[in-house]
Amino acid sequence: MMTRTLIFAALFAAPLAAEPMDADAFDAYTKGKTLFFGAGGAPYGAEVYLENRRVRWSFLDGDCKDGYWYEQAGNICFVYEDRPDPQCWTFEKRGGGLIAQFQNEPGSLSLYEAQDLGEEMLCLGPKIGV
Repeated sequence: MMTRTLIFAALFAAPLAAEPMDADAFDAYTKGKTLFFGAGGAPYGAEVYLENRRVRWSFLDGDCKDGYWYEQAGNICFVYEDRPDPQCWTFEKRGGGLIAQFQNEPGSLSLYEAQDLGEEMLCLGPKIGV
């Protein structure tokens, strides 16, 4: 009986590993939303998820980049107008939001969905000047 109790205690004490989202789950969660992401307790950026897997990304600096996403080998990969090389991530639903792990350089960047960063995603338009 004591062994069974210890096994159950160990199972419930261990953090539950979430499965990475596939394209259908990611699309269902994100479509029509604007999600804000943070890293290390600071705002990182925001992304608007549009129809047909189109996106608009900003580092919250007023400069926005349009792109699209697709699933490849269990990753969600993004291609933006200024970066033709895919940026691939795994997304897991945990607690109140998403956890994103950059896969191009595993272990290099992890983002979390922030509920309220006190920021707006503004796109200021093309830069015109001399």
